[in-house]
Amino acid sequence: MSDVQTIVLGGGCFWCTEAVYKEVRGVTDVESGYSNGQAQRPTYEQVCTGTTGHNEVVKLTYDPAQVSTRQLLEIFFVVHDPTQLNRQGNDVGTQYRSGIYYTTEEQKQVADDMIRAMSQEKLFGRPIVTEVQPVTNYFPAEEYHQDFFEKNPNQGYCMAVAAPKVAKFRKTFIELTRA
Repeated sequence: MSDVQTIVLGGGCFWCTEAVYKEVRGVTDVESGYSNGQAQRPTYEQVCTGTTGHNEVVKLTYDPAQVSTRQLLEIFFVVHDPTQLNRQGNDVGTQYRSGIYYTTEEQKQVADDMIRAMSQEKLFGRPIVTEVQPVTNYFPAEEYHQDFFEKNPNQGYCMAVAAPKVAKFRKTFIELTRA
C-alpha cells in the first residue's frame, strides 16, 4: 500500500458527503468535522450559528494508488452544487459553503486545474464558487454525527437528501464503488 493522504471537503451537510465517500474504493477513513474557521473546538450548535467561520466538512483519508485526488474531486463536483454560495439546497449559511481544503500542493493544483477547466467549459452554467484553501483549524464533529447516514437511514433528511446523493454516486461512479 502506498502512503495515504488526507483531504478535507465541504459540500453542504456533512451527513450527505460522508455517506457518499464511505462508499468509495480506496477511501480508508471518512470523518465528519468542522474546518477553516476561527473558534477552537467548536460545537455543532456554535457552527450552526454561522459565527465561527467553520464549514461542515468531511476529512478523507485515502490511498492514492486506489483512488486519485482527481477522482475524489470528480465525485465531489457531481454530488453537490459548486455554484451555490454559502448553501446547498435548503441548507443555508457559511457553514454549508463549497470548499476544498488541501494538505498537499498537488491537491491544490488538481483542484485549481479542475475548477479552471470546468469554468472555461461553463460546465455548470453559473460560476463555480468553491473555495480552495489549505486546511486549517480542523476539529472532528461530535460522535453522534459520525456515520450518521449509516446509523439513521430512515431519518427524514437522510432519505430525502443523503440517499439520492449516494444513489447518484453509485450510478455515476460504478467503477469507484467498494466491491
